[in-house]
Parts: sequence; structure tokens; C-alpha cells
Amino acid sequence: MREFSEQELVRREKANKIREMGMDPFGQRFERTDYAKDLKEKYASVTHEEFENMNVQATVAGRIMFIRKMGKASFFSIKDKTGSIQIYISINDVGEDVYNLFKSADLGDIVGVSGKVMKTQTGEVTVKCLKYTHLVKALKPLPEKFHGLTDIEERYRRRYVDLIINDDSRKVAFLRPKIIRCIQNYMDSQGFTEVETPILSTLLTGASARPFITHHNTQDLDMYLRIALELPLKRLLVGGMEAVYEIGRVFRNEGMDPKHNPEFTLMEAYLAYSDLEGMMNLTEEMFQKIAKDVFGKMVYNFGGYEINLEGPWKRVSMVDAIKEATGIDFKKEMSVEEALKLASEHHIEVAEHEKSVGHIINLFFEKYVEETLIQPTFLYGHPIEISPLTKKNPEDGRFVDRFELFIAGKEFANAYTELNDPIDQLERFESQLKERDLGNEEANDIDMDFVEALEYGMPPAGGIGYGIDRLCMLFLEQESIRDVLLFPTMKPRD
Repeated sequence: MREFSEQELVRREKANKIREMGMDPFGQRFERTDYAKDLKEKYASVTHEEFENMNVQATVAGRIMFIRKMGKASFFSIKDKTGSIQIYISINDVGEDVYNLFKSADLGDIVGVSGKVMKTQTGEVTVKCLKYTHLVKALKPLPEKFHGLTDIEERYRRRYVDLIINDDSRKVAFLRPKIIRCIQNYMDSQGFTEVETPILSTLLTGASARPFITHHNTQDLDMYLRIALELPLKRLLVGGMEAVYEIGRVFRNEGMDPKHNPEFTLMEAYLAYSDLEGMMNLTEEMFQKIAKDVFGKMVYNFGGYEINLEGPWKRVSMVDAIKEATGIDFKKEMSVEEALKLASEHHIEVAEHEKSVGHIINLFFEKYVEETLIQPTFLYGHPIEISPLTKKNPEDGRFVDRFELFIAGKEFANAYTELNDPIDQLERFESQLKERDLGNEEANDIDMDFVEALEYGMPPAGGIGYGIDRLCMLFLEQESIRDVLLFPTMKPRD
């Protein structure tokens, strides 16, 4: 049985008294006509004296966040979705019964106020209450005013309280959808069509990741929650849609840290007749569009660095970046044995399924280069072994036409000149199965339907995937993915 604190018991008793007065302690519809921010901005320049000759009426509603009771008159503030506004209430204006109802209110209660807009002697835009409406009795007290919800785990677990108390959390919550809407508007303006593809799949394809597995009862069939959006979208290129994108949740059964959540928002886009360079241009323009249109600035504090999004962004090949950092030139042909010897000399552990030159190149990159890419950098020219869905470089078949965007040492996007050769694609899928046999739990399945789709002919294309949560972290200058997710994955309470 639940145990209530003394404050909770008092609040429940107040709710019962409100009910005895013939009112619903949890309220009814309320016609609001005004918002706090709009009133404060509209009348910011009007003086106290000028208000004396005005009769501006307003009706606001929100949660009580502050009360200063002063006998027969009081001040309190309410917070709506736009911010807070001060209310002045007097027994002379609302009557004794209503004023007593107000005096029984607690912080956290939700009320409606109709009255006259005025400005106090101190210059604060205020609504003089002429009609007070109790809407909702809060049965639990808010966290202490000056300390708030300081337990980080509880902030994420009880996001609703965090949003009530922390203005920074509210700001993030409202700005993230604006970022996404800006992305959608930009993509639409470039001729892309937004689509939806299935979340459930019988195959593990589109990325290298461990999946979540579920079960379809009717068909008695194990299924995966998607780890990527790629293959269904490329089927649409085959079908002639030519420019498509999707913003959707994907699920990867992996660890959690400040940059990773098991479910996250991914955007993938595919453009027929484009290539790697086309995806670079699209990406740089999209980031700069968000920066200008949503935030009005080009420099952001992220990961301990000042990140400047002004272009042109740096472009460097993986092997050139490794050579610059280590002096080793992986452009030269070398045997697996030679690459393993270099790895050993540099104290790089190589798993059984990574014993190929391409995997070892990638391990060198991860150790010596990745964290040094601070300003926006397109890193291209990945080994074919780590890129099963990417077109080979026509000049050197050991590498593929792929890039990753790195900012502050973290990956923000992954792009390909898409592989549209069905024969090559099937061989890549078969190589993935061999890697799985060697212990790579993230290897792809063979998707024969996708191979068949390619046999009908997919136009040459560029494709890209963006981690929307990490993108939001950059623009909102947050260091943890949990701060840009309204409901991050959490362990159950003990």
C-alpha cells in the first residue's frame, strides 16, 4: 500500500474540500486566449502610467510556480508552455470566497485567470485577476524551489517534473521539433519525398549492429526491430521515386553512454543520379540551414570545443589521415601478414573476423585519427571490408566511395555512393555471412528480395544517414543524448 507524506495528505484533503464546494478538483475545459510570453513581449515597452489609461483584457492559464500572500491581496506567478507571468489577486476584486479558494492553492496547482493587463511599479507585466478558476489540484509537491530536481537519473526518469522545473529542459524540448521541421522543409525544398517504411523485419540488414528481437504471434515468426532504414528506401529508388528520405526510430541492442541510446532517431536519404560529392554538398547546406534559420548563429559549443559550421568543410581520405597521424601509408598494397605486423607494433588488438587489411586500416583510424577530427570533416575512402553496401572506388577496388562526417571527434553522418550492382551486392552479403561465422555478431543477413530489386535496375545514387539525436546535441549544445530525448531508455527503479 502506498504511503503518503504529510504534504501529500494535506493536498488530498484540500482536493476533498474543493469537491465539497461543488467543484471538480481536476477541472474542466477552460477557454484561454493569451500566453505569458506574448503578453510580456507585446507590452514590454508600455509604462505603468500608460496602462492607467488602457483597458487590456487577458485570459491565461498555467501552473502556479510562486506565491507571495499578503493578507487581502497577493501576488503569484503561473507558467504556461511559453513561460511565466505574474498575477495580482485581491479580495476586493474577486470576493472573499474566491480569495479563500486561492489562499488554499499550492505550488504546482493549475489555474485559470481572467483580468486586466497592467504593469507594476517595478515594471513587471502583470495580470490583475478579476476571475479566478481552479483547474487542477496537484497532489504531489514540486521539488524544493532553490534546488529543483537535481538528481540526474530522476530528471530523465521523471521528465514531466524536469520540464516543470527546468527552463533549459523545456527549451530543448521545444527546439528539437523545430530542428526536425527545418530538416523536413529543407529536404522537401530539394525535391525529396518523405516516406515511411516498416519497423519490423525478418532480416537483419542495412547496418552493422546487434538487433532487438520480437515475436509475431499470429505468424509464429521471430522478427527484428529495424536497425536501419536503408534497404526499403533503396527499393523505392528502383520503383522510380528517385529522391526519398525517412526520419524514424531505429533500435540497436547495444550499450548506453552519453552518445548512445538503444532506440534513437535516424534520418536516411537517397538521391538518384547523385554520388558521394552530392551527399557532401547536401549535408553541409542542411547543417548551415539549421544553424541560420533555427538558431541564427554558426558557432556552437560542443564536446569542449567551439565548432564553426561555416564552409567549406574539410575533406580528407582515411588513408591520408592515418598517414598524417602515424606515417604509415596504407595506399600501398600490402598483405594481411604485413598489416597484422603493423597492428602488433602499434598495440592494436585484432579480432578473428577483423584479420584483413581493410579492417586493420579502420582500427588504425579509430585509434589515431577519429578523436582528432574536431571541426566538421568529411572523411572518405573506407576499406571495402567495412562497407558492404557501398560502391567500389573505380580507381582502387580495395576502397569504396563512402564518407563519414566527424565533428568534435564524433560521427554525425555516414554516406555512400550506393552499390547498385546486384552481382557485387550478393557477393558482399555472402562475405558478411562468413564474418558472422568468425564471430561478428553485427554482420548482415542476405536479403535476396533486395538483390532481386537491384536486378530490375537501380539508378546510380548517393545515400546518407544522420543520427538526429546527435545532430540535436550539437545544435542544442548538450553533452548527453539523454538531454535531447524526452524519454531516454532507463533501468527500472530498484
